[in-house]
Amino acid sequence: MIIGIGVDVVDLERFERVLSRTPAMRARLFTPSEQLRDGEPRPIASLAARFAAKEALIKAFGSSAGLSWQDLEVVSDDQRNPSLTLHQGARQVADARGVTSVHLSLSHDGGIATAFVVLEGTDVVLEGTDVVLGGTDQ
Repeated sequence: MIIGIGVDVVDLERFERVLSRTPAMRARLFTPSEQLRDGEPRPIASLAARFAAKEALIKAFGSSAGLSWQDLEVVSDDQRNPSLTLHQGARQVADARGVTSVHLSLSHDGGIATAFVVLEGTDVVLEGTDVVLGGTDQ
């Protein structure tokens, strides 16, 4: 069952200006491993796509409550396929919402980075209420 869907786009030129103007922003938004690829600084388009992924995940969750940028980490496998790893607060939010799987697609072209996130899981009934997280009514 789909728990949430999120999408985000980032203008590459604007994102680069923000990172240039505020160098500390890079460390605030990205984990050390997200900032590098093969030991070299990750290109702006790649960072922008990772930022879009984090924003898309927040939209899929429906809120940023309980989340930190460092709790949301975009990782890549040996073939450079991206996925999201959830740490601390993000893991707690996902567990509370019944999320069992996170799907991520990234792209960047024509000066824009795009991310699409789909959360899958099970219905979770909030204790002591009739509220069901997951999209179905009881």
